[in-house]
Amino acid sequence: MRIGFHTDAFNSAYWDFDKCVQWAHGQGVGRIECGLIDGVSWIHGLGYQPHVALYEDPLLLRRRMEALGLRFSQVDAAFPLSGADGPSRGLPYVLKSLPWAKLAGCPCIATTDGLHKPADLTEAESMAQMRRMYREIVAVAEAYEIHVNIEVHGYFTTNPDRLEEMLGFCDSPFFNLNLDTGNSFIAGQDPVHFCRRFLGRIRHVHVKDVSESLAAVARGGQTGIAVSQCAIGEGVNADNIRRCLEILRDGGFTGTLSMECEGQGGPLIEKSLAWLRGTLKELNIPEETGL
Repeated sequence: MRIGFHTDAFNSAYWDFDKCVQWAHGQGVGRIECGLIDGVSWIHGLGYQPHVALYEDPLLLRRRMEALGLRFSQVDAAFPLSGADGPSRGLPYVLKSLPWAKLAGCPCIATTDGLHKPADLTEAESMAQMRRMYREIVAVAEAYEIHVNIEVHGYFTTNPDRLEEMLGFCDSPFFNLNLDTGNSFIAGQDPVHFCRRFLGRIRHVHVKDVSESLAAVARGGQTGIAVSQCAIGEGVNADNIRRCLEILRDGGFTGTLSMECEGQGGPLIEKSLAWLRGTLKELNIPEETGL
């Protein structure tokens, strides 16, 4: 398995993407996941946001990263598709991300539903809308040979029965799952159950722990958290993460384990990295490195 991280870890540190690249190179972390920005933002333009805009040339960026032994594991195009604005905002955004990802040498994009039950649609209407959009998205993804992953992050996707229905929208090897250990846990579900049930569809993994204090006030009341405020391995979800790693190992998973935590400018995510590397070693899971 490969170790990567989501650049969300450095949102609060106001790093730019290039600084995230340098951090990854220094830590020997060969895979990076970032958000995609469709348009311009003053905070991004001034270098205070660790994500990448679609106007940035993907081929030149790929060359800069590969010179340091780095590649994208996934880019985050997860504008919620379940709401009334899914077709007008989410669909064009995801479709733009596919050719960009191809040129950037990125094999996967993340997509998802909304955090809450749609306000202006019934559940049946929302599911039907997502079915139509995913079929259009996957048809383009197949042409570019990019994997479209549904991330466990919202009202529908943290419900395993609904998620199974969504994964049935398209019959394609390019339509799979991004397992999120933290979001499934905070939603009151069992990450180990998710991992075992959807093992054959997991293409990418967000490794996220949950602090004891957050779990006490939010578990079962939220469907997703952006990043954890504790290092991976120091929260109440650590045992579940370890068990998921065992299941992934035994199932032959060889993809990326993308760390998600509040990085605090380095120290917290570095503790997470040390725990994850140590756990992989304990479980006899080789860490793949290099391009």
